[in-house]
Amino acid sequence: MAFLRATAFFSLAVSVLSTPISSPLSTPAPDAAIVKRATSCTFSGSKGAASASASQKSCATIVLSNVAVPSGTTLDLSNLNSDTHVIFEGKTTWGYKEWEGPLLQIKGSGIKVSGATGATLNPDGARWWDGEGSNGGKTKPKFFYAHSLTGSSSITNLHIFNTPVQAVSIDGCEGLTITGMTIDNSAGDSQGGHNTDGLDIGESSDVTITGAKVYNQDDCVAVNSGTDITFTSGLCSGGHGLSIGSVGGRDDNTVSRVTFSSSTVTKSTNGIRIKATAGDTGTIGGVTYSGITLSSISAYGILIEQNYDDGDLHGSPGTGIPITGLTVKNVSGGGAVASSAYNVAIVCGAGACSGWKWSGVTVTGGKKYGSCQNVPNPPGSC
Repeated sequence: MAFLRATAFFSLAVSVLSTPISSPLSTPAPDAAIVKRATSCTFSGSKGAASASASQKSCATIVLSNVAVPSGTTLDLSNLNSDTHVIFEGKTTWGYKEWEGPLLQIKGSGIKVSGATGATLNPDGARWWDGEGSNGGKTKPKFFYAHSLTGSSSITNLHIFNTPVQAVSIDGCEGLTITGMTIDNSAGDSQGGHNTDGLDIGESSDVTITGAKVYNQDDCVAVNSGTDITFTSGLCSGGHGLSIGSVGGRDDNTVSRVTFSSSTVTKSTNGIRIKATAGDTGTIGGVTYSGITLSSISAYGILIEQNYDDGDLHGSPGTGIPITGLTVKNVSGGGAVASSAYNVAIVCGAGACSGWKWSGVTVTGGKKYGSCQNVPNPPGSC
């Protein structure tokens, strides 16, 4: 009887042990959207650019401290999570290579980009400068693509030196503020800098630039397309002035509600310039220049043209890009224009410039332009 009980027990034990044991329940991977990011990540040295790019989704704050970006490489932060803060510390540099760039690219929503005290971004553009800019010679990389920055993004206190060609391209942005930016390409005045545009703006809306200082050899600011763009309390030196356009021949050829105010243009080819290309279509409306101070202007104090063709005042003006609702007021430039240059030049197609407001404009020192066409009233003449 005891033997039977023992046998029964043994059989039950074997039965239990031979039953498959369940595998542990697997834990699903956490949703990437709710993973807690590191509070702050610091990158530096020659591997800093690659590491920052690879880790950009993992850091709420990215600190770039004395990063040396290798030649032919973009410091690429174009896949940032929303509300990331990017801080430049020390000196950021780039290696030399002839290529198109960009050297720096930042995209995202609610992004904050800032420069720490004393920080500089210096690609040492003199290595590329040959007097030809983007028109020939060495292939020169563009510097900073500030593209698709949306959701109240901001750029604060960046100090940029010696870009090979164009400095900052603002494209596809909405709700962007730029404060306290310095773009200093003044060394290019004597070392062959060319096409070193400061701020080129296209296909963007609600962009405000305050307190910018631009020293360069091309447009200080050029609004090629966009709406609700403001440039205020700025300084432009050495370049081509405060520009609209050229407008025409692009995917987007609409410029609307642009204001330049309380700014100084000095040691420049032009003070104020609006350029529309003949034979193309588009619109330039609601542009305001207010409280602009001019000095040491070498070509045109105010230039408004509808016959721009890779150069100023080429051929007959077109009517396909009307300039309407233009306001020019409180522009001071007494004696500002060189004696060999022109105070004001306006060339419009028949009926293509209308609804202008013109007051408090004093631009003197130069010659009267003798080939003005279809000047609206006001100003009535140039």
